[in-house]
Amino acid sequence: MIETVLYIVGGILIAGYVYMTWHFDHWKKRSIPGPAPKFLLGNLPSAVTQKRQITYEIDDLYREFKDRYGMIGYLNIRSPTIMILQPDIARDVLIKNFKSFSDNQFADIIDKDVDPMFGRNPFMLKGNEWKEKRAEITPAFTTNRIKTMYPIVDDVCANMKSYLEREIAKKPVNGFDAKEIAAMFTTDVVSSCIFGVDGGSFTGGDPIIRSMGKKLFDPNWKLIAYFIVIQLFPLLTKLYRMPFVPKDVEKFFVNLMKDAIAFRKKTNVDRFDYLHYLLELKEKKNLNELDMMAHAVTFFLDGFETSSIALSFALYNLASNKNAQDTLRAEIKETLAKHGKLTHDVVVDMPYLDQVFHENLRLNPPATFMGKVCTENCELKVSEGEYRTVKKGDDVIIPLYSYQRDPKYYDQPDEFIPERFNPENGGSKAFRDRGVFIPFGEGPRICLGMKFAQAQVKAALVSLVNNFNISVNSKTQEPIVLDPKQFLAYATGGIWLDFEAI
Repeated sequence: MIETVLYIVGGILIAGYVYMTWHFDHWKKRSIPGPAPKFLLGNLPSAVTQKRQITYEIDDLYREFKDRYGMIGYLNIRSPTIMILQPDIARDVLIKNFKSFSDNQFADIIDKDVDPMFGRNPFMLKGNEWKEKRAEITPAFTTNRIKTMYPIVDDVCANMKSYLEREIAKKPVNGFDAKEIAAMFTTDVVSSCIFGVDGGSFTGGDPIIRSMGKKLFDPNWKLIAYFIVIQLFPLLTKLYRMPFVPKDVEKFFVNLMKDAIAFRKKTNVDRFDYLHYLLELKEKKNLNELDMMAHAVTFFLDGFETSSIALSFALYNLASNKNAQDTLRAEIKETLAKHGKLTHDVVVDMPYLDQVFHENLRLNPPATFMGKVCTENCELKVSEGEYRTVKKGDDVIIPLYSYQRDPKYYDQPDEFIPERFNPENGGSKAFRDRGVFIPFGEGPRICLGMKFAQAQVKAALVSLVNNFNISVNSKTQEPIVLDPKQFLAYATGGIWLDFEAI
């Protein structure tokens, strides 16, 4: 009896070992170079252990191989993945060979029936459906429409200023959580632009939109465990899809959308905002309730979390670099003296503000890498004169954080130097054209909300730098290290700043 049990246990262990090591020579068989994986952990141990932010482990692989190869193959736990090491090849993936890499990673683990909000987001959609949905909402992000929404952004800036003045009077010892202030700002902006309501973050109203927005991005152990399991057993995605959005959050946004539409129709307010566009689209395309809600949440996602991350890091970088903060403040005051007030056009044309914005995104992109899926076989360069086939179904990542901090492309890459984006040096375009600055992506699937994100982050920076001296509170853990338990770029321990009214 004991021998039988031992044979069974031994058989299970052997089968498990064979299964876990089955892909160890996957890339060797395809003559694609790469590191030797570790048992149970692959090449990104923190995907399991969460001891380091996965960005750093991707960067380690990048730095080890970037001077020898155009791409490498590695294992994400057990899943074979290709990393593009050269920015010119990355541009080919995103633009020239877009047809072969038109789908984003994770699209296959999202189901529209299980997850109606994320499942209808253009970021997750594939093929013709992606094209159709993106085409539907692209007109909502034109410069002219953003201009008409700018007074809304300006009003939220005024509310934020008043809120900080009230809170400063209380003399907070630990200063202010910059990420929370930034998230309050972006929540109120997008709430007003999409749903026509005050999010209440700065005005003492009901902050339920803010709390529901946080729930959209708060990682939980079930979701983390699900990601690990599907890396080990990819076929499980055919049997079970876990919803990314909690049902109470989904229900909240559906009801909020219904109420916003009913109120807009009842009051007949002629407001040229995002909700106005959605109502026009509903009539034109006969959109159903779920499609309306999904478009609204797409805007919310594009304008909320990534923008708040960008804003919080921008405030930190300015607080840490007084010369840059003083230079920006001088530009703001000079521009105000010249124009009287700051409109969308005036803010967009402030050169040093633009340099600060782009340098911040270079150092601190909210999403540190892009994941693509090969949709049809494609030849990519592995070394000079040698090419390998990337096959349909292969996962591909582009480590934009690594490109943007590589001393090969940037002098003093870990320093905050806005002047590197000076228009006389070609501005951000000079770096984008080389593929070494791609925080919004590139090509046909470039971030839809790029212009709106830029408008609201710049408006917030102008308001805060013009009215407050900003410094780093001692509660901030320096140097900044990214939180290993978060998928996007969050600072471990948070970013804590002091604001002093000018």
